[in-house]
Amino acid sequence: MATPVVTKTAWKLQEIVAHASNVSSLVLGKASGRLLATGGDDCRVNLWSINKPNCIMSLTGHTSPVESVRLNTPEELIVAGSQSGSIRVWDLEAAKILRTLMGHKANICSLDFHPYGEFVASGSQDTNIKLWDIRRKGCVFRYRGHSQAVRCLRFSPDGKWLASAADDHTVKLWDLTAGKMMSEFPGHTGPVNVVEFHPNEYLLASGSSDRTIRFWDLEKFQVVSCIEGEPGPVRSVLFNPDGCCLYSGCQDSLRVYGWEPERCFDVVLVNWGKVADLAICNDQLIGVAFSQSNVSSYVVDLTRVTRTGTVAPDPVQEHRPLAQPPPNPSAPLRRIYERPSTTCSKPQRVKQNSESERRSPSSEDDRDERESRAEIQNAEDYNEIFQPKNSISRTPPRRSEPFPAPPEDGELDAATAKEAAKPSPAMDVQFPVPNLEVLPRPPVVASTPAPKAEPAIIPATRNEPIGLKASDFLPAVKIPQQAELVDEDAMSQIRKGHDTMCVVLTSRHKNLDTVRAVWTTGDIKGHTVPHCPTPDGALFAQTSVDSAVAINDLSVVVDLLNIVNQKASLWKLDLCTTVLPQIEKLLQSKYESYVQTGCTSLKLILQRFLPLITDMLAAPPSVGVDISREERLHKCRLCYKQLKSISGLVKSKSGLSGRHGSTFRELHLLMASLD
Repeated sequence: MATPVVTKTAWKLQEIVAHASNVSSLVLGKASGRLLATGGDDCRVNLWSINKPNCIMSLTGHTSPVESVRLNTPEELIVAGSQSGSIRVWDLEAAKILRTLMGHKANICSLDFHPYGEFVASGSQDTNIKLWDIRRKGCVFRYRGHSQAVRCLRFSPDGKWLASAADDHTVKLWDLTAGKMMSEFPGHTGPVNVVEFHPNEYLLASGSSDRTIRFWDLEKFQVVSCIEGEPGPVRSVLFNPDGCCLYSGCQDSLRVYGWEPERCFDVVLVNWGKVADLAICNDQLIGVAFSQSNVSSYVVDLTRVTRTGTVAPDPVQEHRPLAQPPPNPSAPLRRIYERPSTTCSKPQRVKQNSESERRSPSSEDDRDERESRAEIQNAEDYNEIFQPKNSISRTPPRRSEPFPAPPEDGELDAATAKEAAKPSPAMDVQFPVPNLEVLPRPPVVASTPAPKAEPAIIPATRNEPIGLKASDFLPAVKIPQQAELVDEDAMSQIRKGHDTMCVVLTSRHKNLDTVRAVWTTGDIKGHTVPHCPTPDGALFAQTSVDSAVAINDLSVVVDLLNIVNQKASLWKLDLCTTVLPQIEKLLQSKYESYVQTGCTSLKLILQRFLPLITDMLAAPPSVGVDISREERLHKCRLCYKQLKSISGLVKSKSGLSGRHGSTFRELHLLMASLD
């Protein structure tokens, strides 16, 4: 009797090189779960079929990196927005450019197709949201209200509302018919990265960099529940098709949540890093992530995932347990969306701008559309997916075959070994069963790989250490001799550099302990903060940063700033004068994580203190002696001088491509008042 093979719950499906340069955005087709679109710094949009190695189609026309892509529900149209603010729509079945839409003044951060009508919504770093009519090639309406970049847009399932999430920590709900904001949902303490409507009920979920997921009631316009303790910023969420639970793509894990009450049903470990998008097909959840020019796809078998019932233990980390009162079966359901009877019907009446605000087609647009091309890279896959023989049945089919799950680690080897050990019944001679004892490993031979140049910027997430070679930790063995590996020699080679690393880590730990002690007591330079019923957190932050700067270790400064950046109330002018010189060093670092922290701190300073600094410097001198004002004016002058020094560095880096270039361009816009 054959032994059943235990299959995995989650596994890596494929890894491809998607672009010649860095990948900057991607999206999965939600209908089939099999179509993948990627946008890159090479200004192209590439189409892929999941689990197939070759590109189906490459779309050209953009002249700057593609920052956002989105497929419509039937997966027949794709829209892509670039860093320059231009938007292009392609017809995939006709393999041609359909529309070029111009009007935004900065990066396109988010896009979404209307579920029924031929409309596209776009959100930009210029804080505006625009609704476009694809047929008329014009802007129908502009929604204003956010004060920072709009990171995510989603139409409601009935097509009446539009939800937006932005870096200003808010979620807004817009009424397309009235052309105005219905409600604003505050509560997040960090940038909101994603919003998602419940497929049936009047419920909205939002995920933020503050590591929380909030659920909002769209009838009462209030928060239903809040899930805290996510292992990192929330970037991707997806409701189950029947609405029974919410999936959250976390750092290297998938979490399954309920909301009334808030609880975690299950946690599945998936080594996908920072997952960028999720889709569901055939009881399988498909997740995609990108790093530099590579895109990886992963599969989670939802039949082996708990989606209702008891709370699951968290194998990733220990955090505050979620409450789990018993569900109330008699609780009333929320209102259900009323969808149009056919997807061909026009959407509800949409509020439109005046004719003078619309943008009509021009000869420049026609020239752009002529220069845009759809290059079919794989004709066979293209014909299979976009040119079906039967116009009613379209491939990839809505119910395609699920991806086969690989066996658990060790199961395949054991099954193969048992099959190999069986004698063949068709042969008269019975060969002896081979001995399956573990054989000694052959001696390790040192190899000398080609020298690999260190990258100019060391990425924050990487699979291998920078500057380390495996051969440095192995004994050199000549190939002709095939010498046996001696335990003492091997251990001495492995320990090589170990003492030095321990010294470095011990020193850093000691420095962090010093800074922590200062934060706790406020004691620095021989001065202790007097005891008071309500200690001043800003004063403790200031003394801690002073101690970190005095230690002269940028890694400690980065660790401390990552904490201080999460609470804007800790920032004062004194702290700005201390941190700004350190920010200049961080922006010039070769470590990506240092640059990210420096950009976050600089953005916070510019948003909170730049208006105060410019107003103080422009104000006329005061009459009489005002010591506190003179001290504040001195600090403003010092900050202004430091910001002017940093502005040149920011301007020089604003021409970079990818995520860093986008961040530096945003900082350059914020620093425009310094000129």
